[in-house]
Amino acid sequence: MQATSYTYDALTRSGSVLLDDGTPVEFDAAAFDAGGLRLLRPGQRVRIETEGEGDARRITLVTLQTL
Repeated sequence: MQATSYTYDALTRSGSVLLDDGTPVEFDAAAFDAGGLRLLRPGQRVRIETEGEGDARRITLVTLQTL
């Protein structure tokens, strides 16, 4: 699934993304670390993997979107 990075805190390595429908979804340090990233800037397109649905949905991986 694709999304756009919205917030990122380098200290906690956590933040949020916006899905293409505008829904914000938060990610934690474990999801950030799983993608092997070192930095994330707002507005970057990312690929995410999630588990769960609705309010229980959580991001398990964040990585840069490549074409």
